[in-house]
Amino acid sequence: MVVDDTIAQALNRIAEGIEENNIVLNRIANHYDGVVPVMTRNAKRAESQAEELERGFGQQIKDIFRPQEH
Repeated sequence: MVVDDTIAQALNRIAEGIEENNIVLNRIANHYDGVVPVMTRNAKRAESQAEELERGFGQQIKDIFRPQEH
């Protein structure tokens, strides 16, 4: 079976497009792999600091309303 030249060109363009897309997807994946762990670590750190502040603020409120000893 002889493949029409137009079909062969179309298939070659499709193959090239897939290769280009794979290159772009690999770049995106590499960026994601580099950025997400840092973002996750920073989010956990920020959450921990917020919890610490809340605990500290809660203690300050308790201290304000604690009966004073004379």
